[in-house]
Amino acid sequence: MEEAQAAVILLHGRGASAHDILSLAQELPQQGVCFLAPQAFGSTWYPYRFMEPLERNEPYLSSALNFVNRVLNSIPVANVSREKIMLLGFSQGACLATEFAVRAAAKYGGIVGLSGGLIGPDDMSREYPGNFDQTPVFLGCSDIDPHIPKERVMETRDVFQRMGADVTMRLYPNMDHTVNRDELEFVRAMLEQLLSPPSA
Repeated sequence: MEEAQAAVILLHGRGASAHDILSLAQELPQQGVCFLAPQAFGSTWYPYRFMEPLERNEPYLSSALNFVNRVLNSIPVANVSREKIMLLGFSQGACLATEFAVRAAAKYGGIVGLSGGLIGPDDMSREYPGNFDQTPVFLGCSDIDPHIPKERVMETRDVFQRMGADVTMRLYPNMDHTVNRDELEFVRAMLEQLLSPPSA
């Protein structure tokens, strides 16, 4: 733990568990990485669909966002700054990760939303303060996901780009609500880059 060079906060989906999302870590570089997977109370970060009006998911949404903030600020490795921290979520966890990030924009080690997008209704204003300073962001989703409209993934991409992130978005034809090999390989490369020594 003391030798960790980076940290990854993994946020599970609705009805899943910290143990479930930690299984993704087995597909990623291990050496020099501190993985943290908080558990949502009742296995749900907020009760209703992510595209409902924000107030419908309160106070649970604010509680979940504050929980992520506490986890981020309590990384148990003294030398791991925010620029070496990756936020990664799947499904409801991806929605939470992206929403947390835009509300607390800064230079992160990376932000990964797998089958998710920003929270709130279609007509919601998406103006946030801060800048991501070229933080690498990956958004992956099916183009026919039954829970995540591709338009919301595209909107999420646009918001992150507008806020100065380096965004890669991939929509996979006819994929189920799942994580595929291409996504895992991309995230692996992101983490390897984060662990590589800075160029002279």
